[in-house]
Amino acid sequence: MTDRDDGQAELLRKFQAAISGMELADLRQLAGDLTAVAGQTASSAVRPELRRSPLDKPAIFRIRVDLDHAAPPIWRRLDLRSDLPLDVVHQVLQVAFDWTDSHLHRFSLGGHPFDRTSQLFLCPYDAEEGDYGDEDGYPANQVRLDETLQDPGDVLHYVYDYGDSWELTLRLEEIRPATPDSPSAIAVAGRRAAPPEDSGGGTDLASIALVVDDPSHFELDELNQALRAPYFVLREYGVDHRLVDLLNRLRYTPTGQDLSQRVVTIAMDRTAPDPDEMAAATAAYRWFLDRARGGGIELTSAGYLKPADVEAASAVVPAMSDWIGKHNREIHASPLLDFRESLQAMGLLRKRKGTLLLTRAGAAAQRSPAKLWAHLADRLIPAKAGDFETVGSLLLLAYAATSPGRPIPREEVAAALSELGWRHRDGRPLEGYEIYRLDVFTTLVNVTDGPAPRGGRDWVSPAAAALARAALTTSRTDSSEAHP
Repeated sequence: MTDRDDGQAELLRKFQAAISGMELADLRQLAGDLTAVAGQTASSAVRPELRRSPLDKPAIFRIRVDLDHAAPPIWRRLDLRSDLPLDVVHQVLQVAFDWTDSHLHRFSLGGHPFDRTSQLFLCPYDAEEGDYGDEDGYPANQVRLDETLQDPGDVLHYVYDYGDSWELTLRLEEIRPATPDSPSAIAVAGRRAAPPEDSGGGTDLASIALVVDDPSHFELDELNQALRAPYFVLREYGVDHRLVDLLNRLRYTPTGQDLSQRVVTIAMDRTAPDPDEMAAATAAYRWFLDRARGGGIELTSAGYLKPADVEAASAVVPAMSDWIGKHNREIHASPLLDFRESLQAMGLLRKRKGTLLLTRAGAAAQRSPAKLWAHLADRLIPAKAGDFETVGSLLLLAYAATSPGRPIPREEVAAALSELGWRHRDGRPLEGYEIYRLDVFTTLVNVTDGPAPRGGRDWVSPAAAALARAALTTSRTDSSEAHP
């Protein structure tokens, strides 16, 4: 051995001692930072654009999923719909390998999920925080499976739990046509039990045998039963994916089971009012749209409805039915003011030079009760994901949709929000009255063909329950939001 060889061996021993005990993610970060090419250090690399356009029609992808480095092999063969978002594929993998979605995860094309030259598809935390220098990755919930795999032999990588680092390789084996009622996922075959959560990252038989009673156990029927859990079935039935994700987060909480049962009934009930019933239930909306037709509704110099319009509108706005006091000043009739402002927030009216005018959507809704109904259903849930307004609206709609002819169960809504981590700024738990400031509450209590019972501020009419169902559900064939 030459002196040069001795020096390299000594350097290697020092390097091995230095990295002993480092986490895998840190090692991969170090490797990316110190990659030497032709004597120069590559501190960064341009990630490739490997994402493809989605298929014109959904297909069934037969995919073999292998746990990398497992000896003997641990694998599953799955039939997946090609239009599944990767966040749903993540949930399928969690079920297939009996994990509990308690850690971070990511997908990648073109290399390992922590390689600097791989294209990344990130879990929500990584997409928002970018702790690993991967700010240019796509959120996984915005990418479909068929944007990553399209031809037999294509490979998608996945890692779960950055500490234990369970690494999976998804290889597309076969493509078949899908039908509108094809399930999200079916397990076809598999071998051996997967290592459980937080078991240290061992993938050899001896390591797995220490933490699993029967390493050879794999039960296909059990897996397929788990793949028919509400999370998957409700998405297949077109329930808003954001609500399904909330249910998934609540599944181990006291409120989760009751709420899941409620949402299942929403998915099963697609009945809707006929046009005459829609017209009767939205009389308050149609009063404003009819009144704004032509020259619009002139406001006072302070920006409020004029007294005559306040009196006329108060007679048709359900929330004003038991309002105490005179109904001739909008500033003193907060239910009416809230309702009128909700029409502007919903994009039906706009203010211009002191006058309320119809928007284009408002003009279409004024001519057709069905279009008004569809517009309301489409606008009830705010577009921004994750904030209180959106989460609260989703939960309020779920409880309202399952409470026709009854008050909204405010305490249950507050309990679900609290389980999801929402509190007052001073740390106090939510009590239920917070729903009154949600725009969706104003809409629901004013969709009815008659006044609410006296004192029934939270009362949900059958029509309002039907509108809530319409807001939360859509058919698979005509929904793009169910599969971003």
